[in-house]
Amino acid sequence: MSPQTRILIIDDSPDNVSILFHTLQRAGYSQIMGQSDSERALDSIRDFKPDLIILDLMMAHVSGFDILRSLPSITNDPFLPVLVITAAPDDAVRKTALSLGATDFLGRPHQPFDVVLRARNLLQMRALQLELQERNRLLEREVAERTQGLQDAQSELKAAQLDVIERLARAGEHHDDDTGAHTRRVAQSCQRIAHKLGLSNEQVELLFRAAPLHDVGKIGVSDAILLKPARLTTEEFDKMKTHCEIGAHLLSDGRSDFLETARLIALCHHERFDGTGYPQGLKGEEIPLEGRIVAVADVYDALTHDRPYKTAWSVEAARAEIASQAGKQFDPNVVQAFLELDS
Repeated sequence: MSPQTRILIIDDSPDNVSILFHTLQRAGYSQIMGQSDSERALDSIRDFKPDLIILDLMMAHVSGFDILRSLPSITNDPFLPVLVITAAPDDAVRKTALSLGATDFLGRPHQPFDVVLRARNLLQMRALQLELQERNRLLEREVAERTQGLQDAQSELKAAQLDVIERLARAGEHHDDDTGAHTRRVAQSCQRIAHKLGLSNEQVELLFRAAPLHDVGKIGVSDAILLKPARLTTEEFDKMKTHCEIGAHLLSDGRSDFLETARLIALCHHERFDGTGYPQGLKGEEIPLEGRIVAVADVYDALTHDRPYKTAWSVEAARAEIASQAGKQFDPNVVQAFLELDS
């Protein structure tokens, strides 16, 4: 956490601003500004140049939706995260705010540690994105200056991108797998399944690189839920399910096949072949093939390794479970390809 990290709180309730201010101050953040006059919020964004905005939606005079709509016209920062805090985080509100550029949500009432967790994770994501942008800028300048080293510079750029991508994937898994082993295993299984299905080498490589980001949206879910050593309540499971949309939003607006593939995987890897999955209830081939492949690889790895809520299954039991879900949870063709692989 940089001592220069700037957080702007926009809420027309001075009491709410004060509570959030002191919560973040106790967590070690010092550059915090509170704005309870919604009509002056845009001026505060221009002048303070925050690294994170914490925004209430339901405000008099100028709503949080109005502020989200105006953000692109007052800042050219493509990585500025907005944490929405609202007492009414229903699906309609969530979808509207996401479409306007919100990054994450927190409902009221909330716990102080949830605010700190979301702020920390969003600022970490921003730092990684800015680091990647700076690496790309420096490497692109070097390529322009040293055309003879074009091939080496491109390789270095790819290595830098892959490094940051791996760190983003690990950020999503840091709750119970800060080694990144789960994401690597899922990527390797996807690679093998894709080869067995006859995908082209380019498609296989794209899937291998994008699959580790399938759970990046977990950075927006509380540790209390992710690490709970028991069955989740309905409310907790609903919060868990939001990691698909959060991950897809974090990876949206990319201009490469890689980021679009990663976005689709993050959004669709919990859809079910029979249409009973989430978040969109897609069915059959409505689900992108990449999502159907990651679904099998992810569940197999989760079954065969210890998790906070379960001990590892045997390979034989896990393969039998995958087979039993062909046509239900999983694409039968993907299951068949998986079962043809050596254990």
